[in-house]
Amino acid sequence: MTRTDGRANDEIRPTTITLGAQAYAEGSVIIETGMTKVLCAVSVESRVPPFLKGTGKGWVTSEYAMLPRATHTRTQRETTPRGRTQEIQRLIGRSLRAVVDMDHLGERTFTVDCDVLQADGGTRTASITGAYVALYQAFHTLVRRDELDRIPFTAAVAATSVGIVDDDVMLDLCYQEDSQADGDFNIVMTDKGEFVEVQGTAEGKPFSRELLDTVLSLAGVGISRLFDIQKETIAGL
Repeated sequence: MTRTDGRANDEIRPTTITLGAQAYAEGSVIIETGMTKVLCAVSVESRVPPFLKGTGKGWVTSEYAMLPRATHTRTQRETTPRGRTQEIQRLIGRSLRAVVDMDHLGERTFTVDCDVLQADGGTRTASITGAYVALYQAFHTLVRRDELDRIPFTAAVAATSVGIVDDDVMLDLCYQEDSQADGDFNIVMTDKGEFVEVQGTAEGKPFSRELLDTVLSLAGVGISRLFDIQKETIAGL
């Protein structure tokens, strides 16, 4: 099957991460993956959830939203996050906490707001990839202020999607490909080669263990490229 944008099956979409998207946030980026664009901004507060009070540990959490005209037709703003939104923001938060030394944050909460400006598939994976860089910038800001003595990451984290479309395994699906997929996967990995999360669903027929191994290997190829892009962006700090 020829892909809509002419990419090979093992190619990610053109991806850029731009630092400093918002002047007042401790860290912020806009990540663009194909036509998908997400603003990721970090706010730092001197408080923690009740279960962490008095422990000296910090917290990292996330919120996710899609702007009304991020898609072809207007979607209603969510005053209360619905099921899909809650699932995605929890995934982003889990992915970031997996690579942060929470003991080193002090009693601070780092909230990463991920707002989808334009959606063409892969908004959750783009949010994770961009959120890591935004959070890195926030840590860097606090180091410059002498509020942290080092960047408290234990690894980098990034994410991509893989789909099975007409029996072809394809990396980093756009919306049109995703809507036709017989299998849909979102994979989150660290730069140590570890998996943070693997989400996989058979939309049509079940998939084999061998096919799952192919999916994970292909995801690793794409995420390795995303780590390079993250590093290139962070080098600009």
